[in-house]
Amino acid sequence: RMLQVKLIVTGDDFGYCPRRNQGIVDCFLAGAVSNVSLLVNGSAAADGAKLARRHNIPIGLHANLSEGSPVCEVLKTNSSLLNQDGFFHGKMGFRTALSKGLLNMSEVKQELKAQVELFRELTGHLPPHMDGHQHIHVLPEVRHVFAEVLQEYGIKYTRVPIEPGLHNCDWIPPALMDFYVGVEEDSFNTVDVFTRHGIRWTDIYIGLSTMGKNMSVGNIYSAIDSAIMEFTSKAPAHPTPQSRTVTIELMVHPGYPSVPPIGGCGEGPDDFSQSWERLHELQTLMQPELQSHYKSRNIQLCSFKDL
Repeated sequence: RMLQVKLIVTGDDFGYCPRRNQGIVDCFLAGAVSNVSLLVNGSAAADGAKLARRHNIPIGLHANLSEGSPVCEVLKTNSSLLNQDGFFHGKMGFRTALSKGLLNMSEVKQELKAQVELFRELTGHLPPHMDGHQHIHVLPEVRHVFAEVLQEYGIKYTRVPIEPGLHNCDWIPPALMDFYVGVEEDSFNTVDVFTRHGIRWTDIYIGLSTMGKNMSVGNIYSAIDSAIMEFTSKAPAHPTPQSRTVTIELMVHPGYPSVPPIGGCGEGPDDFSQSWERLHELQTLMQPELQSHYKSRNIQLCSFKDL
């Protein structure tokens, strides 16, 4: 039985800066990325939305509560979501504030809805999928609010970052692995919440083990292959002999490195954005051998609206 694989390659952080946008568009036009996730508080969000329209790029929302400034006017001055400098708390700062009970969930909801509305204003439609920048959407408490917002707007798809084989990736440094294991644990605890709200996601998620300098054509192959093997070994045998379809989302961060002061979500671009690792992802994803591998393995690139 030939297994049909539908692969969504999502370029995250679209809208972050003009050079990120250009890199992701180049990847899309080369058939290396099939879907993008827009940061509506990114400095080049409007430009990103225009580019997506011009090139017919499937686009969803990368909800951001951790980097830069809120888009909701009311929350820009006095809000539990801001640090003393008037910006979001940051990837780890957000998690710390949450664990101390310092974040007001009605403000989280207000900001998420404002981001959906701004997305609609920029693109002319609601996002077919919505995930969380720095995986904030699977955190305790936040996951409930996030699920409510998706259900209210009828946004069907999200991302649940549980990556098969993650624990065998010995190239990931211990501190980063600790963060990933935390994300995985939060994701396991989110599955029931998202399911109750009728939200869906792909069968398989990949992207933590293949980020930045860890991305290679070989790593992408083996991540896909081992994930499919694990998935099919757990899936119940099909009663009929017709081919089965498995869906995968590969999260990627390609782009040309940001050049300060341009870029970011209000604070200027961060280190990862300015690093060579973005360009490395872009060059890896555009390798012709990767494209031919997809074809030979019956892997069809698509977006959430094709599921």
